Amino acid sequence: MKLGLQLGYWGAQPPAGVGELVAAAEEAGFDAVFTAEAWGSDAFTPLAWWGRETSRLRLGTSIVQMSGRTPTSIAMHALTLDHLCGGRVILGMGVSGPQVVEGWYGVPFAKPLARTREVVSIIRQVLERSGPVTNGGPHYPLPLNTAEATGLGKPLKSIVHPLRAELPIWLGAEGPKNVAQTAEIADGWIPIFYTPSSAAMYQPWLDEGFARPGARHTRETFEIAATCHLQITSGAQESQAVVEALKPMIALYMGGMGAKEANYHKQVFERMGYVELSNEVQSLFLAGRRDEASALIPDELVNDMHIIGTAEEVREKVAAWAATGVTTLLLSCQTPEEIRTIAAVLA
Repeated sequence: MKLGLQLGYWGAQPPAGVGELVAAAEEAGFDAVFTAEAWGSDAFTPLAWWGRETSRLRLGTSIVQMSGRTPTSIAMHALTLDHLCGGRVILGMGVSGPQVVEGWYGVPFAKPLARTREVVSIIRQVLERSGPVTNGGPHYPLPLNTAEATGLGKPLKSIVHPLRAELPIWLGAEGPKNVAQTAEIADGWIPIFYTPSSAAMYQPWLDEGFARPGARHTRETFEIAATCHLQITSGAQESQAVVEALKPMIALYMGGMGAKEANYHKQVFERMGYVELSNEVQSLFLAGRRDEASALIPDELVNDMHIIGTAEEVREKVAAWAATGVTTLLLSCQTPEEIRTIAAVLA
């Protein structure tokens, strides 16, 4: 089991103390540091800034929103940063949701699976640099062949020779079709709300992708990077306090993310068996009754989604996550001391 430091995306201001966190993660033996983006800070710039002080940590995006850039632009970001860090980039991407894609980027959200397949194909062409990049698909035609085009577009090959043709591409995916496609075309999967008790639900979807002609990986070589909150406590009373503190965030994703009719995070909880709970939490959350929505979140769901307990309990729970196929835990840590403690407990 590898450990990744999840820095996420910024709030109203750049966070303080990140350089110290990254340094502690490098020193403590963490495998990677990851950044995210929503509709504020981007994912690549923080990696370039804080990653410059590292020599071993892999630098990952979790995740880059594909609709925010053209596929070749994403490839340019990735190959540039990969050169600067000596071949340590993990390119994590995802489709986001219609509220962000159409409301922030101003592009259609339709056909997310087909768009993902084209994006990955184009990026791999750029990285392989075996010839000019072309794409005949309807979403990202290269050269552009629409009625508005000048007709002067020319297939191009990257000026820069990418450091690695096999730069790893991981995809964020939630639904059965998306997860299967991820297992087929990607090098790794970044699930959201993956838990040991729900892991069996995903196995047939993953197996479908691995079995497709041309699949890049088998289960043995495929990476699964799951995000959770890991906290080592002194005992049951402190553990319960952590559980209570995490409930509002779960209620937010269950009831307040996305549009009421298109909350893909809520659909994950529904697949996990929490249909009635999800509906009730969403109703309360959207009515502004957030405390009541949070109070409905059961302790067992929090404990399933996160790793909370004494050092011995944490070691047992991490082993349970690893047994389901998780290769990396992405952890949000607040202090260098927390990073060092987690590394020592799981050494």
